[in-house]
Amino acid sequence: MNAKSWTIEPTPVDHPEAVALLRAYLTEIVGRYHQRPATEAEVDQVQEWEPATGLAAFLVARLDGLPVGCVGLRELAPGLGELTKVYLGPAARGQGGGGRLIAAVEAAALELGLTTLRLDTRADLVEARALYARQGYREIPRYNDSAYAAHWFEKELVRQPTAS
Repeated sequence: MNAKSWTIEPTPVDHPEAVALLRAYLTEIVGRYHQRPATEAEVDQVQEWEPATGLAAFLVARLDGLPVGCVGLRELAPGLGELTKVYLGPAARGQGGGGRLIAAVEAAALELGLTTLRLDTRADLVEARALYARQGYREIPRYNDSAYAAHWFEKELVRQPTAS
């Protein structure tokens, strides 16, 4: 059995790989919301409503060199960040990539001085909710006015001691 090689690196949101991953993410979540394949116009509309601009960080995950996932990080207030655009393509799921993405964005958050991370998600995204719980996020009361969110999570980050 060959071991898979994961890399996760900061990537500009306008890089072609990032653009393709964000489009795949939106296509999937819009389709799941409507319980049918999303139209290009619907995806365009959501992309306009929820642009991937103004992010403090955007990371792309690659599996054996191929871009398969992404996560964005937004600063909400000093010390407080928000995960957004968390996505792992279907072919890469079940191989530990979700946890790797979350760990990488948490490390990026700490580097930016963010010590608390929040996120929101929909009720139908049960796999996402399970991932967040496994990664130590706990449900909290609503913290934003997202019309589509049904669950809100938060995690206090702990900086790992450096080896001396």
